[in-house]
Amino acid sequence: MSGELGGMYDVFRNLLETSTPTEAVKQLEILGVDDERIQRIREFHEHQLLSIKEMEEPRVAVNGNRETWYTGPRENDRAWPAIQRELERSGWGPDAIEDLDSASTRVVSLLNHPKEPDFSTRGLVVGYVQSGKTTNFTSVMAKAADRGYKLFIVLAGIHNGLRRQTQARLAQQLVESNPTSWSQLTGLDRDFVPTENAASFFGGSNSTHVLCVVKKNATVLRKFALWLESASDYLQQAPALVIDDEADQASVATTSINPLILRILDTLPKAAYVGYTATPFANVLIDPAAKDLYPSDFIVNLPQPKAHFGTEVLFGRYALDGEDPEDVDDGYDMIRSVPAEDVPLVSPSTRADADGFTPEITDTLEEAVQYFWLTSAARRVRGTGNKHATMLIHTSMRIQVHNSFRIPLKKIRAHTLDHLDDPGTLRRLRTLWDEETARVAAEDFGETKVPFDTLLEELPGVIGDCRIIMDNSDSEDTLDYDNGPVVAIAVGGNKFSRGLTLEGLAVTYFVRAASAYDTLLQMGRWFGFRHGYADLPRVWMTDELHAAFRHLATVEADMRRDIDVYLHENETPQTFAVRLRTHPVLRVTAAAKMQSAIRASAAYGGRRIQTRYFHTRADWLRDNQNAARDLVRRAVAEAVTQDSRPEDGRHILHGVPHTDVLDFLSRYRFHESSQECDAALISSYVRRRVQQGSLLRWNVAIVGNRAGDTDTDFTFAPDIAVGRITRARLQSPTGEPDFADIKTLMSRADATVDLVDVPRGLEEDEIKRERRKQLPDTGLLVLYPIDKDSRPSELRKKSREPLDAEDHVIGIGLVFPEPRQDSAVDWDGSYISADLSGIRLEDTDDEDLRTLEGEDAA
Repeated sequence: MSGELGGMYDVFRNLLETSTPTEAVKQLEILGVDDERIQRIREFHEHQLLSIKEMEEPRVAVNGNRETWYTGPRENDRAWPAIQRELERSGWGPDAIEDLDSASTRVVSLLNHPKEPDFSTRGLVVGYVQSGKTTNFTSVMAKAADRGYKLFIVLAGIHNGLRRQTQARLAQQLVESNPTSWSQLTGLDRDFVPTENAASFFGGSNSTHVLCVVKKNATVLRKFALWLESASDYLQQAPALVIDDEADQASVATTSINPLILRILDTLPKAAYVGYTATPFANVLIDPAAKDLYPSDFIVNLPQPKAHFGTEVLFGRYALDGEDPEDVDDGYDMIRSVPAEDVPLVSPSTRADADGFTPEITDTLEEAVQYFWLTSAARRVRGTGNKHATMLIHTSMRIQVHNSFRIPLKKIRAHTLDHLDDPGTLRRLRTLWDEETARVAAEDFGETKVPFDTLLEELPGVIGDCRIIMDNSDSEDTLDYDNGPVVAIAVGGNKFSRGLTLEGLAVTYFVRAASAYDTLLQMGRWFGFRHGYADLPRVWMTDELHAAFRHLATVEADMRRDIDVYLHENETPQTFAVRLRTHPVLRVTAAAKMQSAIRASAAYGGRRIQTRYFHTRADWLRDNQNAARDLVRRAVAEAVTQDSRPEDGRHILHGVPHTDVLDFLSRYRFHESSQECDAALISSYVRRRVQQGSLLRWNVAIVGNRAGDTDTDFTFAPDIAVGRITRARLQSPTGEPDFADIKTLMSRADATVDLVDVPRGLEEDEIKRERRKQLPDTGLLVLYPIDKDSRPSELRKKSREPLDAEDHVIGIGLVFPEPRQDSAVDWDGSYISADLSGIRLEDTDDEDLRTLEGEDAA
């Protein structure tokens, strides 16, 4: 746009500083601008907005009646450009700043215009643990300030450490660059304390922005609510942005903190509430029909930043619906096993045992500590990335347990330092370094391995500089990254389990149990950015915790994909509830936060599932062999037709009664780690489909190699034999007995084995379409006889090892037809979601909380 019209558009944009878009148009009319030019200005403005609305990232679900008004930063802005300059000085690259600019612009575009007469917005921004959420909401605050928002309230977790850290970040990035533009109600060492004459902060003559960073603490929030209410006559001119950091903690389903947050929001005539969290499990389960904090206006799904260490990098995940397991990354080999028998040696079993507890420096703990010193020395040699180096030991929430580690850790530090010249010590350290660097190649992360002899020169200095810190609420000797490079082993608990950043975290020893997804995921302080040492992080934990985090990685990926459904299906937070996978042992979140949750539809229709994990002991394997042979014998007798191709290693039995399949599922034993293979849920689903007239008949296929060699054949029934297939197991760093992970059993082509005239190389969607056409109501069960030795090929020896089972393994694959559109398929019991039935649409960490909600927790 150029010339006179361009000048008029600039006038329109300036009017938007003090008026809503509708009011700005009226003022153009008052200025005498003709209707045609106004229409062209509006069309150009809509075009500008369209580029914001159609951003690929971040993904957004938005209530359809929300008006977008924000078109991005302007030349005369002050707050956002100051943040931009600060980030450039601190080493942020242009691409990272551009991504942050786009993401924060999108969030601001979902807020209400500050000049609207009144508004009450509920939004949620979902990020990743330790992924820069604070920088995102600081940028959102800056851009909102540049457009006229007056009051900024940040609810910064439940601990002083996180509140202080957040206050420092906001003061540095918002206040120090424009000190005359801000009034701070809180300080580094001062939570909110009421001041005289609250109205003076909001009166018409006071043009400064007001910043308040408070803990989610009942006493503090009550004081703040009373203080705000005393200025209620002036708040109409104070549009407010309330940022709830760690929005799933304390804000949801608590007896006093939640009502106090709602009370504060009710006091503000113009308030936009935006929750930020990496674990939104509680937030998406709030009752949407209640007057609460359910994100009814928008949900923003921030993309994972480049070079961010998330759950999948460390733990891998299971395949989601429609994914080929072979295409799913299993994560890097960075997890080390802590034997179950070590746990009581480093963490007391009961509260009573905590008093007088003395931990042992177990072999695994000593190995973790020594590896930390080696990584710190290697990072000094590299001289790049984060200047700090931290190790976290997290075994208990109890302060007396933390303190008990001080003397044993000081002893191992002194002993290692005194014996660095001993040949035996050097040999052990060299072996540890060479083994660890062989398991994760530095080249995979653009780094170069530091030779042991080179890092050895730095090792005495690293060990000598290493501080042993008990960082908890009783400790005076806390982590301080503001006064030069730090090398520290920090022992702590709840203080490290939410939001607090451990700079340069490289090694974690973690055996703390947790019963809920959000609690466990937030304890994972090892997530984040690892510039200059991305090849070096390691986590020592129990196999049980390892499995739990792998499940969480799958839950997280599934949840984010569900959020993305909003965008593709034009759904809104009020018409589509995010589903969350459940777990046999772990809760999704605290029980109080799930009171409004319902079981969600997530049946097996259209899915292809397969066995991946197996026990290797003979009795378990033979039970499955017997179940498979009995199924095949009955199928031979009862099948409608039979198609045998022994030269191809194939037998297909068509039209087998569903009762035979259900009987097989009642006898076949799935490994406990097989999250998607639950015999009871599958059988329940089959019975429901049968009641609807589907899945009455099944095709049973046997897939193997060419038959004819008695040494390699597996016989299911007379004249039904195939050659055994090879499925080597993934290498197990723990060498866990009686366990094998083969990752992929079933090829995509196997899902078409019972179809007629289908070409090779079909994709998943094409296979579903072909099955819908040929066998719309027929399920497929595939049996695979796996050779008990199953040695890997030469190409796979780096990642695989022989199966080494005590007997031959029977793997199974199941392919379910999609339900017909008029079919009411019930839930399968493995998902929950919010209950949206009460919404009327127009046509258009428990112990901490008990303390913090009390009157005595200032």
